[in-house]
Amino acid sequence: MAKGGGLGVRGWLLLGLVTVVVLAATGVWNPFPAIWDWVDRSEPISEPDVVWQQRIGGTPRSVTIAGDAVVVEQRTRVEARSLATGTQLWERKADWSAVAGGDRDPVVVVGKLLVKGYEVLDPTTGATRRRDGDAVAVWTYRNMLVDARCVDATDCTLSAWDPRGTAPLWTVFVPGVRSGLLGDNPGLLGTRRLDAVRIDEEVAGPEPVPPLLGFPIDGRVHVLDTATGQVLQNVEPGREERLSVVGGRVLRITARSQDGACYFAISGRDSATGQEVWQRAGINLRTADSAGCVQREDPQGARNVLIGVSPDGREAVLDGYDGRLLLVTAAGEKLLAVDDRYALVRTADKRAVAGRELGTGRVRWTRPAGAKAGAALTPYAGLIADEKPSRLVALDPRTGRELVNLRTSANALAVGPNGMIIGEGREIGYVRFGGGGGVVPAPPGGDGVPAPGGTGQVPGPQDNCGPKRELCPDPDPGKDG
Repeated sequence: MAKGGGLGVRGWLLLGLVTVVVLAATGVWNPFPAIWDWVDRSEPISEPDVVWQQRIGGTPRSVTIAGDAVVVEQRTRVEARSLATGTQLWERKADWSAVAGGDRDPVVVVGKLLVKGYEVLDPTTGATRRRDGDAVAVWTYRNMLVDARCVDATDCTLSAWDPRGTAPLWTVFVPGVRSGLLGDNPGLLGTRRLDAVRIDEEVAGPEPVPPLLGFPIDGRVHVLDTATGQVLQNVEPGREERLSVVGGRVLRITARSQDGACYFAISGRDSATGQEVWQRAGINLRTADSAGCVQREDPQGARNVLIGVSPDGREAVLDGYDGRLLLVTAAGEKLLAVDDRYALVRTADKRAVAGRELGTGRVRWTRPAGAKAGAALTPYAGLIADEKPSRLVALDPRTGRELVNLRTSANALAVGPNGMIIGEGREIGYVRFGGGGGVVPAPPGGDGVPAPGGTGQVPGPQDNCGPKRELCPDPDPGKDG
């Protein structure tokens, strides 16, 4: 005899599920998106919380703040999001992307691998501003875009463009480009940055175009003046030499093996005449490995400065233009980051990071930090990534004033005038600086780029500071922070 006449608990649950499915299918009521949003809701990636946080389709390859937009490059596409809200503005299929221009005139350059040409997009709307069908490589800067196109392997031209321009500023012939110079920002002969854990290599965004670019072509280096487009030199390195183009000079770096050691010498040459302007011996620029002193790496540095190691093991910062020693660390200290004006140094006791001024060596500020803390310098802020507890700190590199201090294990992906993008996995978020605004006043025509007061930089395009930056003094030379 059957017991009971009801549906039972399982029956009622099944009936309820069928009813919900029918209501969702007919469009009367659909609870599933809300349920999925609740299940998929992300935990905040920092404390204090970010202004906004979004989950993107894949782990980003690069993130750049471009005006009012955030450009996110992924493996097969690029998208832009609103800097204010994080909502998606547009998306495009692309194998590579890069940002050119400054805070007021940014553009996004996109292209496909092994396919000639590129498009220049508006970062807010995604609309195509200019299209090119022939270029094989593109280099993007804050104040210039340079592309290369080749009729055949030994017949190429380089052209420079204003980021939002429609006609080239100049065009020059070069005898081919090597096979590796393809896509966006292929390597030229300059400097390589210091690495920092949890800080993206491209966190600072596009740099100003250097006064000179060094193109490696068929074992020689073609030195190009970016103001005029003139090829100034076509140089072949010696057997024990490596060439680098830094700070408006052509550097010949020699590493000679003798008595079981490497002996180094650096010669800074005038770009037009090739004559030696300065020379130093004994500074190891870390270009060579231990196997016979063969130089396979560019020297470390940033913008117009080089980082080396003196014979007594202390690290040194050199001016690429005139060879001056801008900073020599004390025994046990470690350089974490440099630009044209400042250096971030881990103290010898490994308990703090100090901000040092190049040229004077003066300690501007010191703050506690762990032995494994990483650091970086951008036009808008210095960054320190610390562990135990995991923190990201943005600060004014001149005074050490905190702009934001986050308890987070996320990475610093991009820094802009008023805040930064952090990310962990597929999650990205925007953090606004507490004080707002850039921390280093911009020189005339620099579009947010700080004046490199400590160096003897040769002025580049759109630079009105004079040959020794005499028209762009320190914004507050008498103040000590």
